[in-house]
Amino acid sequence: MAITAPTTRPMNPRFSSGPCAKPPTFDLAKLSDAPLGRSHRAAPGKAKLLAAIETTRDVLGIPADYQIAIVPASDTGAYEMAMWNLLGERHVEMLAWESFGSGWVTDALKQLKIDATEKTAPYGEIVDLAGVNFDNDVCFTYNGTTSGVRVPASFEIPADRAGLTLCDATSAAFAMDLPWDRLDATTFSWQKALGGEAAHGMLILSPRAVERLETYKPAWPLPKIFRLTKGGKLIEGIFKGETINTPSMMCVEDYLFALEWAKSVGGLNGMIARADANTAAINAFVESHDWINFLAVDPATRSNTSVCLKFTDERIADGAAFAKAVAKRLSDEDVALDIGAYRDAPAGLRIWCGATVETSDIEALLPWLDYAFNAELNA
Repeated sequence: MAITAPTTRPMNPRFSSGPCAKPPTFDLAKLSDAPLGRSHRAAPGKAKLLAAIETTRDVLGIPADYQIAIVPASDTGAYEMAMWNLLGERHVEMLAWESFGSGWVTDALKQLKIDATEKTAPYGEIVDLAGVNFDNDVCFTYNGTTSGVRVPASFEIPADRAGLTLCDATSAAFAMDLPWDRLDATTFSWQKALGGEAAHGMLILSPRAVERLETYKPAWPLPKIFRLTKGGKLIEGIFKGETINTPSMMCVEDYLFALEWAKSVGGLNGMIARADANTAAINAFVESHDWINFLAVDPATRSNTSVCLKFTDERIADGAAFAKAVAKRLSDEDVALDIGAYRDAPAGLRIWCGATVETSDIEALLPWLDYAFNAELNA
């Protein structure tokens, strides 16, 4: 039987999980107000950086007494800055259920060499969160970008915890309702749920985290690019836009545009609704096709941003080769770009469903996924 390609294509074939699709209304001309060729320490640059910080607070609902900084090296730089500054004062529980969380485990055990317990789960599953002792410091990813497994919405971090929580929220921010009063050091990058540009990270500190910074000195030396205190006091300028290193003002302008777009679609609630609608479209497709499933085993832990899928048809002899062939076919057709599974993850597909992706494009992609599956199976 002939296998016919669909006639409708996504308007935007970009479903990458980072850098992610730009907001639908993006246009380079909208970045014309960027103060290029000027010092970021001059008044216009400082105003833009402070606006980026305070608009982030506004959109995400971050408490007024939390400190927000723009830092170098994307989410990786922000999270390592948090680890290097805050850990070592007490025992640490390192939680991981995908590759980036595993990277933080490696940093804690092999680089910082701190007193830590490693708790891991295989791809598709999550650690026993009920067994976590939050009187210890706890490091975790809120949403596993490479596994599509997130912290379930029902889980509550204790309000009376003695330890700090260090949360990598890079593919959760702007798509999930983060419990700010239970998170002490939270990080994300602009390139994920807002489709911003790379190389800049956000570091958000609770008053408890600031207290740790001002009362505890790590046993290891801190490079200049990581230093958040001076003379035992927080360097407050860093949290007002006086960045440690030179930021790209073009990228800052792009981030400001994305934040305004987020406000235009209903702010955080609107962003969550858009991501949920995208994921719901994929869920309906999975439920109606018996050859594909979510990598995340428990529906309560399934991500609404980095949706990871696996092929389950018994006729597939080589899962890795098959998944790569499907992803390549869709890429060659200019229907879906960069949707192969992460290199360390099980074979399959990863489709970004964050708010900058239009549901109509997800819906247009899914018949092509059916086509590519059958075409490869019969190749």
